Amino acid sequence: MMLQKDSVKVLDAQSARVQSYINSSEKQKSLYKRTLFIVSISQVLGGAGLAAGVTVGALLAQQMLGTEAYAGLPSALLTFGSAGAALLVGRLSQAFGRRIGLTAGFMLGGLGAIGVILAAIINSVFLLFTALLVYGAGSATNLQARYAGTDLANKKQRATAISIAMVFTTFGAVAGPNLVNVMGDFALSIGVPSLAGPFILGAAAYILAGTVLFIMLRPDPLVIARTIQAINQESSNKLATTEHTENKRGIIVGATIMVLTQMVMVAIMTMTPVHMMHHGHDLGAVGLVIGFHIGAMYLPSLVTGALIDKLGRTVMAIASGITLLLAGLIAAFAPGGSMVLMVIALSLLGLGWNIGLISGTALIVDSTKTSTRAKTQGSVDVLVALSGAAGGAMSGIIVASSSYLILSIAGGILSLLLIPVVIWSRGVRN
Repeated sequence: MMLQKDSVKVLDAQSARVQSYINSSEKQKSLYKRTLFIVSISQVLGGAGLAAGVTVGALLAQQMLGTEAYAGLPSALLTFGSAGAALLVGRLSQAFGRRIGLTAGFMLGGLGAIGVILAAIINSVFLLFTALLVYGAGSATNLQARYAGTDLANKKQRATAISIAMVFTTFGAVAGPNLVNVMGDFALSIGVPSLAGPFILGAAAYILAGTVLFIMLRPDPLVIARTIQAINQESSNKLATTEHTENKRGIIVGATIMVLTQMVMVAIMTMTPVHMMHHGHDLGAVGLVIGFHIGAMYLPSLVTGALIDKLGRTVMAIASGITLLLAGLIAAFAPGGSMVLMVIALSLLGLGWNIGLISGTALIVDSTKTSTRAKTQGSVDVLVALSGAAGGAMSGIIVASSSYLILSIAGGILSLLLIPVVIWSRGVRN
């Protein structure tokens, strides 16, 4: 009986706390800023976890399998795992709020990283592939965290809010690849294969990110936003039928932009380490190029986010397609021994992805209502992850059967499909 009374008191206290935010625009602004800060901390950690697997996943598989024909499999497995996790995180967030959904995703990513380490120690390809699937949950969660910053943002703030969350990923994402040699040496010192070293960093980073969100993301921004919208719908039928109706066309366009940019980026990025190693570059050089690439994926976010809010989602989506085309052409025709041109190509690849992701994400947020937003966002990110899986899986096969040049040109040309998508989307208000 006492336990039941205590539970009622806790629920009443939580309800009163939520109500205090709903009744105060100042508290909502404060929570918006606080949410961005907390998400940014998790993004620093999540970025380090993400970068670890991207840098050495293909090399670890190549070493264990003894062939490069399947070097794209780790990227494919990561993205297939990311697809399942995106659906899970989206559903959990819709049902229980961002805090529970994001925490669960990061914790799964950490467990996957531990599995990769064990697979390298016992030389089990089956365990490696299974663990990489689970490890993909970290990258899906790292991406879905960007949505949390938009829950309490107005339309003119949304791309900027996404960019603030993403830019902090840069710190961990750039550090991760450049710690490859350090983590490799550390792994060897404790009896673990050197290529598994970065996954030690990944495990710690993802688990810490989940812990930060679980402890600090209170009250939940999605719960507050959903309650505010429900109140607005009750008080103003006009507002409910204009501002908060779901725009299916906008969802389709936003999803298509993200799918195409993800496929092109993953395909070229996945095979770049293998291509560079064939031309005599060492692991440190590979880490440097990937570090520039991941930095370009996130660091320009504050500028690109502001431009997307100012110039519109569709205009910047065209810029994304052109940037990805340039990246593909430079990567295709750069001499294999040229570090400078590889850095430029992979940096442009990251920038094109950045513009496309933020443009598409902002369109998704603009086009959904809070009552179904997290579920829709999770479903869209499933498509994004699957497109990356397709790009990663095909990249190794294409390079093995033809060349890195053909892969890069094909990726650049594919990115031009963004232009007809944007032309069709002119009916979408941006």
